[in-house]
Amino acid sequence: MKHEHDQPANPTTYICPMHPEVRQEQSGRCPKCGMTLVPAAMAQSHAHSAHEHHHDHGHHHSHDTAPQPPVQHVDRVDTPTPPAGAKLRALPLDSTIYTCPMHPEVRQDHPGTCPKCGMTLEPLLPELDEETNPELVDFQRRFWWTLPLTMVVTLLAMVGHRLQWFEMATQSWIELVLTLPVALWAGWPFFQRGLQSVLNRSPNMWTLIGMGTGAAFVYSVVATVAPQLFPASFQAMGRVAVYFEAAAVIISLTLLGQILELKARSQTSAAIKSLLGLAPKTARRIDEHGVESDVPLTHVHVGDLLRVRPGEKVPVDGVVVEGRSAVDEAMLTGEPVPVVKEPGDKLIGATLNTNGALVMRSERVGSATMLAQIVQMVAQAQRSRAPMQRMADQVAGYFVVAVVGIALLTLLAWGLFGPEPRWVYGLVNAVAVLIIACPCALGLATPMSIMVATGRGATSGVLFRDAAAIENLRKVNALIVDKTGTLTEGRPVFDRVLPAPGVDGDEVLRLAASLDQGSEHPLAEAIVKAARERGLTLGKPEGFESSTGIGVRGSVGGQRLALGNTALMQQDGVAVGALLPQAESLRTEGASVMYLAADGQLLGLLAVADPVKASTPEALSALRDAGIRIVMATGDGLTTAKAVGARLGIDEVHGEVKPADKLELVSRLQSEGRVVAMAGDGINDAPALAKADVGIAMGTGTDVAMNSAQVTLVKGDLRGISTACALSEATVGNMKQNLMFAFVYNALGIPIAAGLLYPFTGWLLSPMIAALAMSLSSASVITNALRLRRG
Repeated sequence: MKHEHDQPANPTTYICPMHPEVRQEQSGRCPKCGMTLVPAAMAQSHAHSAHEHHHDHGHHHSHDTAPQPPVQHVDRVDTPTPPAGAKLRALPLDSTIYTCPMHPEVRQDHPGTCPKCGMTLEPLLPELDEETNPELVDFQRRFWWTLPLTMVVTLLAMVGHRLQWFEMATQSWIELVLTLPVALWAGWPFFQRGLQSVLNRSPNMWTLIGMGTGAAFVYSVVATVAPQLFPASFQAMGRVAVYFEAAAVIISLTLLGQILELKARSQTSAAIKSLLGLAPKTARRIDEHGVESDVPLTHVHVGDLLRVRPGEKVPVDGVVVEGRSAVDEAMLTGEPVPVVKEPGDKLIGATLNTNGALVMRSERVGSATMLAQIVQMVAQAQRSRAPMQRMADQVAGYFVVAVVGIALLTLLAWGLFGPEPRWVYGLVNAVAVLIIACPCALGLATPMSIMVATGRGATSGVLFRDAAAIENLRKVNALIVDKTGTLTEGRPVFDRVLPAPGVDGDEVLRLAASLDQGSEHPLAEAIVKAARERGLTLGKPEGFESSTGIGVRGSVGGQRLALGNTALMQQDGVAVGALLPQAESLRTEGASVMYLAADGQLLGLLAVADPVKASTPEALSALRDAGIRIVMATGDGLTTAKAVGARLGIDEVHGEVKPADKLELVSRLQSEGRVVAMAGDGINDAPALAKADVGIAMGTGTDVAMNSAQVTLVKGDLRGISTACALSEATVGNMKQNLMFAFVYNALGIPIAAGLLYPFTGWLLSPMIAALAMSLSSASVITNALRLRRG
């Protein structure tokens, strides 16, 4: 039997669930987010359902709505009202829209390279089961298969004339044969990109690499095949000098650089893949006859009844209709303690049900769930960050135009005004200009500094993910910090016991721990651990029973015990007035308080808290001294947040914030002209970590946070931020020195290669010397970068 939603009222109009303004007359994918378009009636049904639900239940939890990305207005097509009972099918979070990391405005529906900069396009949203990047596999194959040929050609060029294994003319032919696969197969993608940059009038590094290696290779082929075209002065040791090794080495080095870059760039999608992996693959659906069956998540509709058993993840967003249980929402909200859920309470997809069974009604599926919206926010934040390389690419564009212009002027000047054979001199000197200007040193200037800096940072417990983080960290003047797991340990720890008058404190802890041995609650684990650390002998609990949300009961050593909150004490008729002021004081400090009663008499209270890390006060003090504004933003209650903020001297505190709120806080500070760093450890921090100028994750936190951030503090110690800032300052200085070296070599080498000194000194720079100068410039850059290790 077909559902009504399988028969849309207007089957010719398709709409994107995420971007309702995107409409077309045939099925396909959304050009904005890549999601599968659905019939308009189906999408309208979902919007209507969500609208009604918002008005009915919006007061329960602030996470009911999430901000939608700005949309561009287009004319809408009127569609009929959907049939009653229509449901929205959960759609997979996949995409086949490809974009350029450096030019996010470049988008297409198939893989390829950017027409502006030549970089490999990557999907907007990666698929969870995505295989290895095919281009990475291709480049690795090209590199490893041709590397031996490059090494042999280089060896022949360096020592062949000394060993005299062959006649020099024969050696030129051997080098030609060995270089052909390197140039025409391994280097083919680079020549394609170079040609593309010319056709698109977007000169970049590929233009120079293509022209430099192409000129060296073509010149060497002509010198080998038709040496009679060259004057006698170009003959040396029985042949015209060839530069096959220059072309081969440049291609092999460029391939290696591309392999390293592609591997690094693949990590940018790790955060989104981690988020996609959080959602369960199936849900247990209850049909109208009460029959339960496991169905794929994509088959869950709005309004379906779902059972969530103990230890399972909540499949989609919805509301509890039956049962009581504690749900661990730490992965999304940052709350360290599971939250009790009862009928009428909201559930968030991908959170973990701990100890009870629940029946829920699905209310948001597919792209409408909170997890899906966080995925969208992380992707959007990653794409909106302007890469540091964009400026370098613009500089390279002008540099390329200048170099090509100089090479042409060299060719014309020699051809028109030089000594005979004028045009041969012009060709050789133009090739020398292109080779010495080939941007190996320029390309190595930043990556080498970054490579050394990341290695040094790793030994100090600071992991950098990209060059932009190292460049921007020294500019940071505002730091947003999460509380749980960042300023604090992120897990419940026993704080103290306050016994009633005439009762021993250790006995209160011993009895509470004895009873809690039967509980799997994190607060219970903290109490049991504290008692064992004190060497207390625990009794065996009998008749243990748990009342979800209020506490536990049982017998230990003949005493009937009750351990829980005020509601449990009221049920058992236990008066807590004697300890009430102390309990309220502890709660304002952010602690969870439990009373212990034996046979109806109050024995005392126990407090469990999330303690501040020992290193936090020192770290915050150092950051304030550096002139950095510190802001706390946490999903915890405002009272707890303010208590922790006051203890640490943080003036600006935001409590009860959602992932979208943290993202908005980052954007607001950035709009004020601040360079913002965000430090956090949870999945709820991921969008803000990605949006911030520098995202800093705690190594003790979630994988998603670390994948979203640009910097990870391995030990979760905020003092690492000061270390990272100092390293950032040193690294940027080193990069500037390297760029200076690279430009100085070009500034000195290009005029000599062009022959400007020839009328005065008779000096010419042969392509071989040009290749050597290019190698020396690269060596100087590498040597200078290595100084960072001694920092």
